[in-house]
Amino acid sequence: MTARTYGQFCGLARALELVGERWSLLVVRDLVLGAKRFTDLQRGLPKIPASILSARLNEMEQAGVIRRRVLPQLDAAVVYELTEYGAELDQIVLQLGLWGARSLGDPGPEDVFTLDSAILSLYTTFRPEAALGVHVNYELHYGDMIVHALVDDGALKAAEGSYPDADIRIEPKGPVIKKLMTGEISATEAIAGEQVRIEGPAEYLHLFPRLFHVGAAPEASEGLVVH
Repeated sequence: MTARTYGQFCGLARALELVGERWSLLVVRDLVLGAKRFTDLQRGLPKIPASILSARLNEMEQAGVIRRRVLPQLDAAVVYELTEYGAELDQIVLQLGLWGARSLGDPGPEDVFTLDSAILSLYTTFRPEAALGVHVNYELHYGDMIVHALVDDGALKAAEGSYPDADIRIEPKGPVIKKLMTGEISATEAIAGEQVRIEGPAEYLHLFPRLFHVGAAPEASEGLVVH
Protein backbone atom coordinates (compact mmCIF):
# COMPACT_ATOMS: atom_id res chain seq x y z
CA MET A 1 0.00 0.00 0.00
CA THR A 2 1.25 3.47 -0.86
CA ALA A 3 2.75 5.45 2.02
CA ARG A 4 1.19 8.68 0.70
CA THR A 5 -1.44 9.99 3.08
CA TYR A 6 -3.33 13.23 3.60
CA GLY A 7 -2.81 13.09 7.34
CA GLN A 8 -6.56 13.50 7.84
CA PHE A 9 -8.86 11.45 10.07
CA CYS A 10 -11.59 11.56 7.44
CA GLY A 11 -13.38 8.92 5.42
CA LEU A 12 -13.12 10.90 2.19
CA ALA A 13 -9.39 11.40 2.68
CA ARG A 14 -8.99 7.68 3.29
CA ALA A 15 -11.01 6.84 0.19
CA LEU A 16 -8.76 9.08 -1.90
CA GLU A 17 -5.70 7.39 -0.42
CA LEU A 18 -7.11 4.05 -1.58
CA VAL A 19 -8.41 4.90 -5.05
CA GLY A 20 -7.52 8.55 -5.66
CA GLU A 21 -4.23 8.05 -7.48
CA ARG A 22 -4.18 8.76 -11.22
CA TRP A 23 -5.80 5.90 -13.20
CA SER A 24 -7.05 4.06 -10.11
CA LEU A 25 -10.75 4.84 -10.52
CA LEU A 26 -10.58 4.04 -14.22
CA VAL A 27 -9.20 0.61 -13.32
CA VAL A 28 -12.13 0.22 -10.92
CA ARG A 29 -14.49 1.37 -13.69
CA ASP A 30 -13.25 -1.34 -16.01
CA LEU A 31 -13.51 -4.01 -13.30
CA VAL A 32 -17.09 -3.09 -12.38
CA LEU A 33 -18.28 -5.11 -15.37
CA GLY A 34 -16.25 -8.19 -14.43
CA ALA A 35 -12.81 -9.70 -14.00
CA LYS A 36 -10.12 -8.80 -16.54
CA ARG A 37 -6.61 -9.83 -17.44
CA PHE A 38 -3.76 -7.35 -17.38
CA THR A 39 -3.86 -7.13 -21.18
CA ASP A 40 -7.62 -6.46 -21.10
CA LEU A 41 -7.04 -3.55 -18.75
CA GLN A 42 -4.27 -2.21 -20.99
CA ARG A 43 -6.63 -2.39 -23.97
CA GLY A 44 -9.24 -0.36 -22.12
CA LEU A 45 -6.65 2.15 -20.90
CA PRO A 46 -4.35 2.49 -23.93
CA LYS A 47 -2.47 5.53 -22.58
CA ILE A 48 -1.44 4.04 -19.24
CA PRO A 49 2.19 2.84 -19.00
CA ALA A 50 2.45 -0.83 -18.04
CA SER A 51 4.55 0.06 -15.00
CA ILE A 52 1.89 2.46 -13.70
CA LEU A 53 -0.88 -0.08 -14.26
CA SER A 54 1.11 -2.69 -12.33
CA ALA A 55 1.69 -0.21 -9.51
CA ARG A 56 -1.98 0.73 -9.27
CA LEU A 57 -3.07 -2.91 -9.28
CA ASN A 58 -0.57 -3.76 -6.54
CA GLU A 59 -1.62 -0.77 -4.42
CA MET A 60 -5.33 -1.56 -4.68
CA GLU A 61 -4.72 -5.24 -4.04
CA GLN A 62 -2.85 -4.41 -0.84
CA ALA A 63 -5.71 -2.09 0.13
CA GLY A 64 -8.27 -4.88 -0.30
CA VAL A 65 -10.04 -3.18 -3.20
CA ILE A 66 -9.13 -5.78 -5.85
CA ARG A 67 -7.75 -9.31 -5.84
CA ARG A 68 -6.02 -11.63 -8.26
CA ARG A 69 -7.53 -14.94 -9.29
CA VAL A 70 -6.09 -17.73 -11.42
CA LEU A 71 -8.56 -19.00 -13.98
CA PRO A 72 -9.16 -22.78 -13.91
CA GLN A 73 -7.92 -23.17 -17.48
CA LEU A 74 -4.92 -24.74 -19.14
CA ASP A 75 -3.13 -21.41 -19.52
CA ALA A 76 -3.73 -20.61 -15.80
CA ALA A 77 -4.30 -16.97 -16.70
CA VAL A 78 -4.38 -14.42 -13.90
CA VAL A 79 -7.32 -12.02 -13.77
CA TYR A 80 -8.05 -9.05 -11.55
CA GLU A 81 -11.45 -8.50 -9.98
CA LEU A 82 -13.06 -6.29 -7.37
CA THR A 83 -13.36 -7.64 -3.86
CA GLU A 84 -16.69 -7.34 -2.05
CA TYR A 85 -15.34 -4.13 -0.52
CA GLY A 86 -14.21 -2.83 -3.91
CA ALA A 87 -17.53 -3.72 -5.54
CA GLU A 88 -19.23 -1.23 -3.23
CA LEU A 89 -17.69 1.45 -5.43
CA ASP A 90 -20.01 0.63 -8.34
CA GLN A 91 -22.67 3.23 -7.58
CA ILE A 92 -20.02 5.77 -6.58
CA VAL A 93 -18.34 5.31 -9.96
CA LEU A 94 -21.67 5.64 -11.78
CA GLN A 95 -22.65 8.78 -9.90
CA LEU A 96 -19.23 10.33 -10.45
CA GLY A 97 -19.45 9.43 -14.13
CA LEU A 98 -22.86 11.09 -14.41
CA TRP A 99 -21.51 14.21 -12.70
CA GLY A 100 -18.57 14.35 -15.10
CA ALA A 101 -20.73 13.67 -18.15
CA ARG A 102 -22.48 16.99 -17.66
CA SER A 103 -19.30 18.82 -18.64
CA LEU A 104 -18.27 16.53 -21.51
CA GLY A 105 -17.77 18.34 -24.78
CA ASP A 106 -17.20 16.64 -28.11
CA PRO A 107 -14.49 13.95 -28.14
CA GLY A 108 -11.02 15.03 -29.15
CA PRO A 109 -9.13 13.37 -32.03
CA GLU A 110 -7.12 11.19 -29.63
CA ASP A 111 -9.95 10.37 -27.21
CA VAL A 112 -10.94 6.70 -27.11
CA PHE A 113 -14.41 5.33 -26.48
CA THR A 114 -14.11 1.78 -25.18
CA LEU A 115 -16.60 -1.04 -24.92
CA ASP A 116 -16.71 -0.76 -21.14
CA SER A 117 -17.30 2.98 -21.42
CA ALA A 118 -20.17 2.38 -23.82
CA ILE A 119 -21.83 -0.12 -21.48
CA LEU A 120 -21.26 1.90 -18.33
CA SER A 121 -22.58 5.07 -19.98
CA LEU A 122 -25.92 3.30 -20.25
CA TYR A 123 -25.92 2.30 -16.58
CA THR A 124 -24.73 5.76 -15.60
CA THR A 125 -27.49 7.66 -17.38
CA PHE A 126 -30.35 5.17 -16.96
CA ARG A 127 -33.45 6.56 -15.25
CA PRO A 128 -35.36 3.68 -13.63
CA GLU A 129 -38.24 5.96 -12.64
CA ALA A 130 -38.78 6.88 -16.31
CA ALA A 131 -38.62 3.22 -17.31
CA LEU A 132 -41.42 1.96 -15.08
CA GLY A 133 -43.83 0.00 -17.25
CA VAL A 134 -41.47 0.27 -20.23
CA HIS A 135 -40.27 -2.80 -22.13
CA VAL A 136 -37.89 -2.07 -24.97
CA ASN A 137 -34.69 -3.60 -26.31
CA TYR A 138 -32.04 -1.36 -27.89
CA GLU A 139 -29.05 -2.32 -29.99
CA LEU A 140 -26.40 0.36 -30.47
CA HIS A 141 -23.66 0.23 -33.08
CA TYR A 142 -20.50 2.27 -32.55
CA GLY A 143 -18.55 1.28 -35.64
CA ASP A 144 -17.50 -2.33 -35.11
CA MET A 145 -18.50 -2.14 -31.45
CA ILE A 146 -22.03 -3.29 -30.61
CA VAL A 147 -23.83 -3.14 -27.27
CA HIS A 148 -27.40 -3.84 -26.29
CA ALA A 149 -29.61 -2.38 -23.58
CA LEU A 150 -32.66 -4.26 -22.36
CA VAL A 151 -35.16 -2.12 -20.47
CA ASP A 152 -37.71 -4.07 -18.50
CA ASP A 153 -40.11 -2.21 -16.20
CA GLY A 154 -37.57 0.03 -14.50
CA ALA A 155 -34.63 -2.36 -14.75
CA LEU A 156 -31.69 -2.33 -17.16
CA LYS A 157 -29.38 -5.02 -18.43
CA ALA A 158 -26.63 -3.82 -20.76
CA ALA A 159 -23.88 -5.90 -22.33
CA GLU A 160 -21.68 -6.41 -25.35
CA GLY A 161 -23.03 -7.81 -28.58
CA SER A 162 -26.04 -7.75 -30.85
CA TYR A 163 -29.51 -8.71 -29.67
CA PRO A 164 -31.73 -10.68 -32.08
CA ASP A 165 -34.97 -9.35 -30.55
CA ALA A 166 -33.97 -5.70 -30.54
CA ASP A 167 -36.90 -3.33 -31.07
CA ILE A 168 -34.59 -0.77 -32.64
CA ARG A 169 -31.03 -0.70 -33.94
CA ILE A 170 -29.25 2.62 -33.69
CA GLU A 171 -26.13 3.60 -35.63
CA PRO A 172 -24.98 7.07 -34.53
CA LYS A 173 -22.62 9.29 -36.46
CA GLY A 174 -20.30 11.13 -34.08
CA PRO A 175 -21.30 11.90 -30.49
CA VAL A 176 -25.03 12.11 -31.21
CA ILE A 177 -25.92 9.62 -28.48
CA LYS A 178 -24.35 11.90 -25.88
CA LYS A 179 -26.21 14.85 -27.38
CA LEU A 180 -29.49 12.97 -27.15
CA MET A 181 -28.78 12.15 -23.51
CA THR A 182 -28.04 15.79 -22.66
CA GLY A 183 -30.93 17.20 -24.67
CA GLU A 184 -28.60 19.12 -27.00
CA ILE A 185 -30.44 17.55 -29.91
CA SER A 186 -33.81 15.87 -30.31
CA ALA A 187 -34.46 12.54 -31.96
CA THR A 188 -36.31 14.35 -34.75
CA GLU A 189 -33.31 16.61 -35.37
CA ALA A 190 -30.89 13.68 -35.26
CA ILE A 191 -32.87 11.78 -37.89
CA ALA A 192 -33.50 14.81 -40.09
CA GLY A 193 -29.81 15.76 -39.95
CA GLU A 194 -28.78 12.20 -40.78
CA GLN A 195 -26.75 12.05 -37.58
CA VAL A 196 -28.22 8.67 -36.79
CA ARG A 197 -29.45 5.69 -38.75
CA ILE A 198 -32.15 3.51 -37.24
CA GLU A 199 -33.81 0.20 -37.98
CA GLY A 200 -37.11 0.06 -36.18
CA PRO A 201 -39.86 2.45 -35.08
CA ALA A 202 -38.63 6.02 -34.57
CA GLU A 203 -40.73 6.25 -31.41
CA TYR A 204 -38.08 4.19 -29.61
CA LEU A 205 -35.41 6.74 -30.50
CA HIS A 206 -37.68 9.47 -29.13
CA LEU A 207 -38.03 7.39 -25.95
CA PHE A 208 -34.27 6.87 -25.60
CA PRO A 209 -33.36 10.27 -24.04
CA ARG A 210 -36.14 9.87 -21.48
CA LEU A 211 -34.67 6.56 -20.36
CA PHE A 212 -31.00 7.56 -20.64
CA HIS A 213 -30.47 11.15 -19.60
CA VAL A 214 -27.62 13.32 -18.36
CA GLY A 215 -29.18 15.69 -15.87
CA ALA A 216 -30.00 15.71 -12.18
CA ALA A 217 -28.61 12.66 -10.40
CA PRO A 218 -31.13 9.79 -10.15
CA GLU A 219 -31.76 7.90 -6.96
CA ALA A 220 -29.14 5.22 -6.36
CA SER A 221 -30.25 1.71 -7.30
CA GLU A 222 -29.29 -1.41 -5.41
CA GLY A 223 -26.44 -2.17 -7.80
CA LEU A 224 -25.58 -3.23 -11.30
CA VAL A 225 -27.05 -6.22 -13.02
CA VAL A 226 -24.22 -7.35 -15.26
CA HIS A 227 -24.20 -10.31 -17.57
